[in-house]
Amino acid sequence: MKLKIAIAQMAIALGQPEVNQATVKKYAQQAAAAEADVLVLPEMWSTGYAFEQLTTIADQGGARSQGFLSEIARQYQLNIVGGSVATQQGTSYYNTMYVVDDQGQRVSSYHKAHLFGLMAEEQYLAAGEQINTFTLAGVPAAGVICYDIRFPEWLRTMMAQGPQQILYVVAEWPIQRIAQWQILLQARAIENQTFVVAANRVGHDANNQFGGRSLVIDPLGQIIQQADDNDEALLVVTIDTADEQAVRGQIPVFHDRRPALYD
Repeated sequence: MKLKIAIAQMAIALGQPEVNQATVKKYAQQAAAAEADVLVLPEMWSTGYAFEQLTTIADQGGARSQGFLSEIARQYQLNIVGGSVATQQGTSYYNTMYVVDDQGQRVSSYHKAHLFGLMAEEQYLAAGEQINTFTLAGVPAAGVICYDIRFPEWLRTMMAQGPQQILYVVAEWPIQRIAQWQILLQARAIENQTFVVAANRVGHDANNQFGGRSLVIDPLGQIIQQADDNDEALLVVTIDTADEQAVRGQIPVFHDRRPALYD
């Protein structure tokens, strides 16, 4: 099955949801014009890491973010991997990914499981505890957020459910570790025999310069296409999931696993 995927490598205005919504809408228009099937947004696209403002800018229950994503999904006939946003659930705050289909229906939600100490996430946010697998545009997939990719056992837990044909990764990954970003993503593609579609932001906030290099990787770990490290861009790539199936047929990693040993 061929799938055209658009990745929005965008700069994020810190603590300004309305500005960032306008930016996302611009990318949705461009993705629709390119006849993309799926649009992927970066982590915390709505506010950036404006943790000190969570009490005023976090999305109560996630309704505002889901409504916005559903609206543009319907308007532009796009399936959307909605990066992530800051949400409030009860008395806790989360880094939350929403996935909606081209009819505006939510097909998945996920709270980031691994919180990144160097960016103070654990001081403000609660960690999620559920995997994130779903079917989008007819393709079984999984989705994770930024620091999650440093935990291969967590991703394997998700990918072994299907296994899944695409791993979507959304991030705010700093420029000084951008080489590790690429290496980790290539490793996750190879070990899970899957396409990796990864969206990172560009620009900066008060403490970090972000590294871009959004990219799509095939199941052999080869980079199909990538954006540069500094500039905003809409990266549009067509993949064929039959390629992934061919790789798994040659090297049956999931069949040959011995989970009893790993426990």
